[in-house]
Amino acid sequence: MSEQRVLRFAPLVLCLSLGIYAATANWGMIDLKVYWSLAPNVLTDELYSIDMPFTADFPLPFTYPPFAAMVFLPLSALPWIAAKVVWQVLSLVCLWWLVRTALKLLADKAVQPFDGTWQRRALLWTAIALWFEPVRKTLDFGQINLVLIAGTFAAMVAARQAVAGLGVGVAAGMKLTPAISGLYFLVTRRWKAALWSVAGFVVTVALGFLVSASDSWRYWFELLGAANRVGPVGSVINQSLRGALSRSLGYDVEMSWPWLLAVAVSVALTWFALRAAVKAGDTLAAVIIVQLFGLLVSPISWSHHWLWVIPLVLWLVHGRRNLLLAGVWVVAVASDVITILINLQPSIWEIPRPWPLAALGWIYPALALLTLALTPKLLDPIPKAERVAT
Repeated sequence: MSEQRVLRFAPLVLCLSLGIYAATANWGMIDLKVYWSLAPNVLTDELYSIDMPFTADFPLPFTYPPFAAMVFLPLSALPWIAAKVVWQVLSLVCLWWLVRTALKLLADKAVQPFDGTWQRRALLWTAIALWFEPVRKTLDFGQINLVLIAGTFAAMVAARQAVAGLGVGVAAGMKLTPAISGLYFLVTRRWKAALWSVAGFVVTVALGFLVSASDSWRYWFELLGAANRVGPVGSVINQSLRGALSRSLGYDVEMSWPWLLAVAVSVALTWFALRAAVKAGDTLAAVIIVQLFGLLVSPISWSHHWLWVIPLVLWLVHGRRNLLLAGVWVVAVASDVITILINLQPSIWEIPRPWPLAALGWIYPALALLTLALTPKLLDPIPKAERVAT
């Protein structure tokens, strides 16, 4: 069956996928409940003083900057049921937008109009991506990831420097991890965007101090960098280098030499990959490389943070880069192996584990390192056959 025939059914496939998800989803949305319940505490200077005992594992605190709590205040004003529906709909729209933005960049790179074929591809890939583990976890937990990543992605590729920079700066003001996006501005020499991102971030910090000086002081000067407060570093759901190394060595490596060595390798691979992406003029590749690097070196990269795999798979498939690598990534994120490993670990707090489980717990970071290593070859701007011909 040709692609065009398959794409004719894209809207139907998306509707069926959404219907099955709605019927089978875990609507507990525990992280959204944290945002919804605790955000109003920023108005009483108690944002980081009250934890919510929603789970048997540990009380869940508000872990984002005060500015994030301010953004969540309108959602907190809604009844809990309404807040859940609004957040799920917004997250699903952002999933489609994430897919659409990546495909639009691919169409532009191929000098093709973003016509109905590309639009139907966006619908079909949205239906498929809905079953990726990072997406399912984000929706089930009611996490901020889809909203934040879709906004960050749109900002990074915006044509206007002020819009790009401010978008990234505001995103970093809500949750620090988007700050790695500034690296993209630097390597592409978008100096004004980089400066605007700093300005946007400073404004969010200033607004936080304006609303709650005590909470802001506590966050920026006491709680910042306390990874254990966010959650168990050694649990398999943490797919950062620190998490994978800790599980393999049996203790939290923190910033010791094993972690520093792994970061040095990541820096080297990222540098070569970024250089190739900039030389090839591949915007989507450069964005993905920067975000993979951020996921690797962050102390905590929960499996549901790995939503950047979606544009990565699209780049590998529609850019005709490496279908085998794309297939491996799809199997990794669609097989729900992380959930299986979570069920097999004796406790989220217990770091040592049998070597087969420790090895499987490298699945996202190992694939990310492999992807970075292969990217310069995949980005070769002049195919070998053409070099021979010339």
